[in-house]
Amino acid sequence: MKNLLIVVLSCMCILPAASQEWKEDAARVKENIYGNYEGMFREEGGGLEYPFITPGSSQYADVLWDWDSWLTNIALRQIMQDLGNEKFSGEAVRYEQGCVLNFLDFGGMDGWVPINIKRNDTREQIRPKDIYRVNMHKPCLAQHAAFLTKQDGGDAEWLREKFYFLQTFVNNYVNHHRDRATGLYFWQDDAAIGVDNDPCTYYRPKRSSGSIFLNCLMYKELEAMAYLCERLNLGETSLQYRQNAADLKAAIQKHCWDERDGFFYSVDLNLLPVKQPDTFERHSGMPRDWDCLIMRIGVWSGFLGMWSGIATPEQAERMVKEHFKNEKTFNAPYGVRTLSKMEKMYNLKASGNPSSWLGPIWGISNYMVWKGLVKYGYETEAQELAAKTIQLFGRDVERFGTMHEYYQPENGEPILNPGFQNWNYLVLNMIAWMEGRSVVEEF
Repeated sequence: MKNLLIVVLSCMCILPAASQEWKEDAARVKENIYGNYEGMFREEGGGLEYPFITPGSSQYADVLWDWDSWLTNIALRQIMQDLGNEKFSGEAVRYEQGCVLNFLDFGGMDGWVPINIKRNDTREQIRPKDIYRVNMHKPCLAQHAAFLTKQDGGDAEWLREKFYFLQTFVNNYVNHHRDRATGLYFWQDDAAIGVDNDPCTYYRPKRSSGSIFLNCLMYKELEAMAYLCERLNLGETSLQYRQNAADLKAAIQKHCWDERDGFFYSVDLNLLPVKQPDTFERHSGMPRDWDCLIMRIGVWSGFLGMWSGIATPEQAERMVKEHFKNEKTFNAPYGVRTLSKMEKMYNLKASGNPSSWLGPIWGISNYMVWKGLVKYGYETEAQELAAKTIQLFGRDVERFGTMHEYYQPENGEPILNPGFQNWNYLVLNMIAWMEGRSVVEEF
């Protein structure tokens, strides 16, 4: 009994110290970010008709990027809320909306929108020969527009003039990036998919990867389109997008959820057609009746089933207990490994082209998994992940005066790219939540 009392008292002493340590890291992070964020704003010029936001003050120069601008914008809104600078917040709106409007300015009736735009680019210069056979802007453009609209009281009139091009963009995905048999969306190839060397897409055949990352983004994109239609009094069109979203959710549940493992996976769409002259006789007795094959590769983006709200409460419980908490797979001292440590492809070597998502800790993956935990009410686990992320960045700032792109899971050592800002700034949203303050939410 005496030994048990000593253990209890020891734990009681440790907890306040750990809490104070977290607060010190949070203070370092806030000081660093508040002093650097204004360098992300760029004025219009060249081929860009509107001012915009870059994901970094220096290293990204004058380039507008797709999901980077969306996620950076969410963090910037948190900064402006934290600082309470209403005047600056008002001035920033034109840069925020400019990110969306510049992309739509490069869009058109065919629905193609580029992944990034350099200042002196023209649509003719960067438009691919076959727009329906290459990847384009990730499905987060409507989410970015919906985020800004919702944050600013629901007024979407700023978008009305170019809203048709946003519809053609989403319809391009629906009509040309979707597998008819499963209802799932696929990457055209492995170029510029955001999670560069995800083994479920990297070096795989074209149009074969029914990526869980892509499909969760697309589900939220369709919901965002429905919301924007409602704000623009396009009620019947909104219903169509709601139905598209519901159909996709059902397809993800049917094809991507694995009841055996309790996790969401990407699927392989690269199957030969059922009717083939040379195999008809051999297979006629029992042709396949499945439309895809699940790829049981433990990738962090399986947790996006929670971030997107697709997972049922029962599925979320399994994901948390069997995967988030598992130190042999995803759970690391500094966050969520981007690839399960049990996978043969697990690799922590530095790589810049592609950036490595084969296990290193990224700020954005920590953030999106954290948001899923919060959404489903797993507060203890969300606090654990938020604290790990804050300490990761806080100690990086303390040692090097800056943040990096990605990190070693076990000891938090930076791997590559000092000065990386971008979605790392979303740690402020986690800090606000930990401190019990108002948190800026993505749509």
